[in-house]
Amino acid sequence: MPEIMKKIKIYIKNIAVFAAAVLIAAALCSCGAAGAATQETETVTQSETAAKTTDGETQSAESGAEDKNMREIKIIAGGKTFYAELYDNETAREFAKLLPLTVNMSELNANEKYYYLQNSLPADSSRPGTIHTGDLMLYGSDCIVLFYKDFSTSYSYTPLGRINDPAGLADALGGSSVQVTFEY
Repeated sequence: MPEIMKKIKIYIKNIAVFAAAVLIAAALCSCGAAGAATQETETVTQSETAAKTTDGETQSAESGAEDKNMREIKIIAGGKTFYAELYDNETAREFAKLLPLTVNMSELNANEKYYYLQNSLPADSSRPGTIHTGDLMLYGSDCIVLFYKDFSTSYSYTPLGRINDPAGLADALGGSSVQVTFEY
């Protein structure tokens, strides 16, 4: 009988170790891929037309609502300016209301930069199958992702927009965290 008790204790211990490993793996999954994802403290730039909100993000005093047809934005990173077209969807319109927005985006998987917003945006995610260099997406309801390499994916995203000419984007974003400004 004592031999059976030892085997049961070993079995229970193995189950506990497996469960802990699963929980740790789940905790490390972030923004569409496994990895330790730490949210960078955002850097806020102030201008005459910008006002800092209580959640720390920079937002236009006009909130972008004055011109709802403004779909072309600038994305500034690594000293380079890229022009992007926002898609005509609810999520992109709500994102546009946050502009101008300057954040520190973190690196993930040598193909994307991400940043968690303080507040959620409306999401309507789907699986794109293939990510293209220059895609600007929302993962979940609060994670902005800027992709700088093409690859296949099984993750779901809500499309926000796309950089018109992403040549040089990977160099501008670099291999670590980077300050990125989204503005009109």
